[in-house]
Amino acid sequence: MNILITGVTGFVGRHLVNHLRKAVPDSEIWGLVWEEDPALIPAEVHPLTGDLTLPSSLARSLEQGRPEVVLHLAGATSVASSWQQPDRSFQVNAIGTLNLLEALRSLELDPTVVVATSAEIYGAVATENQPIHEDSPLNPISPYATSKAAQDLIAAQYHRGFKLRTIRLRLFPHTGPGRPPQFAASGFARQIARIERGLDPPVIAVGNLDPIRDFSDVRDIARAYWAAALEGRPGAAYNVGSGRGVSIREVLDQLIALSDSEIETRVDPQRLRPADIDRLVADTSLFAAATGWQPEIPLDRCLADLLDWWRANIAHAEELSSTHP
Repeated sequence: MNILITGVTGFVGRHLVNHLRKAVPDSEIWGLVWEEDPALIPAEVHPLTGDLTLPSSLARSLEQGRPEVVLHLAGATSVASSWQQPDRSFQVNAIGTLNLLEALRSLELDPTVVVATSAEIYGAVATENQPIHEDSPLNPISPYATSKAAQDLIAAQYHRGFKLRTIRLRLFPHTGPGRPPQFAASGFARQIARIERGLDPPVIAVGNLDPIRDFSDVRDIARAYWAAALEGRPGAAYNVGSGRGVSIREVLDQLIALSDSEIETRVDPQRLRPADIDRLVADTSLFAAATGWQPEIPLDRCLADLLDWWRANIAHAEELSSTHP
């Protein structure tokens, strides 16, 4: 089986490759990358150079790989950064997905295409309407979320209009070993690791700690992608998360509790967003019924593994900050 992963060198992509090596060891794994950088491409992956914003490059790569399954992870992923660069979010997430699906259609390829969208597309959902179901209205409040809502709708349209076998995963927050530090839990873990090394004073800069999020471990998310490809219904959208809400403050407290250092917190205005969502918790019953998937790694283990990863890799902090997640 030929499997193409877009965003293969990113945070989730690397974990997905590890999962596929075990789940389908006889498959051919292809990875769409901007540039052929041997240091970033997993050894098991055949690189295909292409750019989601350049349709001609996609056509060449897809013709070479001729995938039977496409796991579309690539995208601009940061809510915070989207306020500074909204155009990038739309170009990569919305137009990039359109270009990918159109290239598949033009080449008359018929793969199953799993598209990674985001729970952020639901926007602010009243507490009494949570956990959030897939039929909740889309009400994005950030440039990132709006671009992901457009991506979600584009994938749905290509199934309805062109019969492309698209499956949308509306992913709730996930973290774990290797997460870049611009995301809250990983940013906290990085700062703790630096404090423990004596590289920073014992103060963690934070933004808004009140929002409640539904965190999963990235290794469970990797399993979810493949479960969707095997068992998901073309045209469907599925929420993927733990089904449990925890505040950002609780995540920070758990991480600090894993350290012997005395650590204070201090609000950094630069880390506050122009708009934020108070609560995002998933109803995952539809996905569980379709695929049998359930999260296996509890949050305490996920956070411990994340902090241990940063303790072992703190020297690469600046490089990881610029890595596509």
